[in-house]
Amino acid sequence: MAALAVASFSFSFPATVWALGGFGPWTATGLRGLLAGVLTATCLFVARVPWPERRHWPALLVVAGGCVVGFPLLTTFALQTSTTAHSAVVIGLLPLATAGMSAALTGHRPSRAFWAAAVVGALTVVVFTLQQSHGLPTLGDAYLFGALLLCATGYAQGGRLASSMPGWQVIAWGVVAALPISTLVTALALPQEPVHPTAQSLAGMAYLAVVSQFGGFVLWYRGMAAIGVPKASQIQLAQPLITLVWSVLLMGEHLSPLTPIAALIVLGCVAVTQRLRS
Repeated sequence: MAALAVASFSFSFPATVWALGGFGPWTATGLRGLLAGVLTATCLFVARVPWPERRHWPALLVVAGGCVVGFPLLTTFALQTSTTAHSAVVIGLLPLATAGMSAALTGHRPSRAFWAAAVVGALTVVVFTLQQSHGLPTLGDAYLFGALLLCATGYAQGGRLASSMPGWQVIAWGVVAALPISTLVTALALPQEPVHPTAQSLAGMAYLAVVSQFGGFVLWYRGMAAIGVPKASQIQLAQPLITLVWSVLLMGEHLSPLTPIAALIVLGCVAVTQRLRS
């Protein structure tokens, strides 16, 4: 289940590019959250899941803001100018950033070796982005780094909540909590942005709403519960590399020689941090 989740998440960036072929960035983000919200609300209703306790709502709002609104919106903006391959390398730091956020939230102090590997991974991404943009970070890079921080915060809070409620309910309630924002964004964006739906853009939108925003998370949390977070995190190391494969096979992108090298260095650093944590 964890491996299926990683494979499903790896296609999120290509699906976003497909969706942008027929929808504007605000419309794509709003519709993604709106459709996922309707789906998750239906699942919660059918399963007769009780409302979360009041003490859980602040963390659920963080999950909603980071994983349901912030990350999809910023990565959608980034993918208007950045390639899926470039974005995959930058977002490859997500497990590492999540570990840092988790340490800050829980007060746990990782070892010096952990932080050394984290710094090497972060510097690799910085050097990679500067080399790709000829010495100056682009607006797309700023969007990606912002998305990275927001999603890492949402993941860290979601991980804490998963010890108090089933993991799939964490993302489900996060999506439902973001439903008013998703509805408002959709209502405001649809009249303002051009909409030219095609079969490919509709397929991308459906994938984002059903799989990337909800179904993949159900598999991911179930897998983590079965095999543990450390082992699941090791599987997640393959996600950026799978996205690179999609970028070549489906998006027709040409990788620079530095792209796979940077991806492998980042994944190596993340592997070291995960092993030290476990």
